[in-house]
Amino acid sequence: MDRLERLTNLMLELLRPGPPRPLAELAEVVPGYPPPGEARRQAFERDKRTLRDQGIAVSAEPVDGPEQVGYRIRPDDFYLPDLDLRAEEQVALNLAVAAVPMGDSAGRHALWRLGLPADRGMGALAELPTLSALPVLFEAIARRATVSFEHRGVLRKVSPTQLRFRQGRWYLAGFDLERQAVRTFRVDRIAGAPVCGEPGSATVPAEAGSSDAWSGAPWQAGDDPAVVVDVWLDEAVAGPLVRDLGPDAVVEQRAGGGVVVRLKVTNLAALRSWVLDLGERAEVLGPTTVRADLVAWLRSVAECSAEPTQLRGEPTQLRGELLQPRGSEAAPGGGPP
Repeated sequence: MDRLERLTNLMLELLRPGPPRPLAELAEVVPGYPPPGEARRQAFERDKRTLRDQGIAVSAEPVDGPEQVGYRIRPDDFYLPDLDLRAEEQVALNLAVAAVPMGDSAGRHALWRLGLPADRGMGALAELPTLSALPVLFEAIARRATVSFEHRGVLRKVSPTQLRFRQGRWYLAGFDLERQAVRTFRVDRIAGAPVCGEPGSATVPAEAGSSDAWSGAPWQAGDDPAVVVDVWLDEAVAGPLVRDLGPDAVVEQRAGGGVVVRLKVTNLAALRSWVLDLGERAEVLGPTTVRADLVAWLRSVAECSAEPTQLRGEPTQLRGELLQPRGSEAAPGGGPP
């Protein structure tokens, strides 16, 4: 007897209406089990474990009789409820799955399970990368369970709160139980398979749970060691940026309307992109390690071409003045010398 056939028949019997049924009764109607004894018990335990691993909840309940335990699959635990979708809602679901596939056919299979027809001929607008760790992380969030994993060579145990997709990468946000702080982790840097804890085991302190781990800022969606960076903004961009960052980010007002803002950064590459997007209207002032890293990157770009270099869509002349550290005195108008 093929094991898949035996599993299918077992699942169908467990779904039948009525009270829980002991193993002896199930083995009589499901072909393929060994004669009564330990071999039968072990085969049934393997089958039961396989069904549960596939997300099928097999309930074990007390019954009268020698075995004292009966089994069944409750319909409410197995069958999807009727979502009663309107025609336009069905179309919207189909378009969402077709437009942004996840690298496999899981979304389409989910629609089939809902009984929705498949739209054909629509090309994908974008494709989200799939990573082996993602299903476990989604499961941990859904079950409010802790999750353990190795990240950049360090073992972490986290109460996960959010998964986000930003700038082509997946990030996990959560409360690091060892460091007692909110952290974000790049999912593609997780080594091996994450391990889920027991459902309900994830706990996040109220003060940590009330803060947004992403804060809408790309330089905070990362897992670099946290560093506080001061950035000068000239008067042309200071107003709208300060409104986005909040007034608490401003640590100094400069003559002419320029400001210095202080940012907590955990994604240095994203900060660099943001500063370079602003061209000569922004400058990293410190700390010296972050400024030196940006200067080294600019010099490497300048060495690739003697012509003005195209940076993030804006032509920026890499002048010698820009690469020199600024003095403590502000230049006229608050801008770079």
